[in-house]
Amino acid sequence: MADTSMEEYLRPTWFIDYDTPAVADHAREVIGESTDKREIAVRLFYDVRDGIRYNPYTITARPDDYRASSVLERKVAYCIPKAVLLTALARYAGIPTRLGFADVRNHLTTEKLLARIGTDLFVFHGYVEMWLEGIWVKATPAFNIELCERFGVRPLDFDGYHDAMLHPYSVDGRLHMEYVAQRGTYADLPLEEIVETFAQVYGTDSLLPPEEPVGDLFTVGS
Repeated sequence: MADTSMEEYLRPTWFIDYDTPAVADHAREVIGESTDKREIAVRLFYDVRDGIRYNPYTITARPDDYRASSVLERKVAYCIPKAVLLTALARYAGIPTRLGFADVRNHLTTEKLLARIGTDLFVFHGYVEMWLEGIWVKATPAFNIELCERFGVRPLDFDGYHDAMLHPYSVDGRLHMEYVAQRGTYADLPLEEIVETFAQVYGTDSLLPPEEPVGDLFTVGS
């Protein structure tokens, strides 16, 4: 039985809805016959990293867009919903998992995205922390491998032992991601706080995705 201090990191919530058939079925498919928690965590990380295409123009204020089951159905999201989905899948597997957030500065932000939000500072960047063999291990499933390969950014690899956090430099040595501040960890998604912060930093228009989301977070000049 899990330690009582870990129970809140194992429960389903409205957002982390691994008790829905779609999420549960998907988790079982990815887990397969494995019973090793570290191996399962790695499988789930890559499934979310590459199975859900990253797109920052999918930011909204609609709660349903952040449910794990909705993310799994749409197959496209930005860092926070992808972190919610990974949290749900890991909790289904019995791995205590919590959401982590940080403010990051993206030095390769596109002109298009800069015009939309007015800054290269991205508040509430989402990742997860999984409790594996007595320690919290961080994992960031945001950028799918096709996106990384296309734009010369190192894909994040995860082995279940070491943190997988955003790379400070691109493949060709350009400054990429800079962690500016940590916002802490949560047992559930603090969507109201996130939306309020987005509106303050980026304006309310940032919460209204275009009809046809296009572009990528770190594509130079596009």
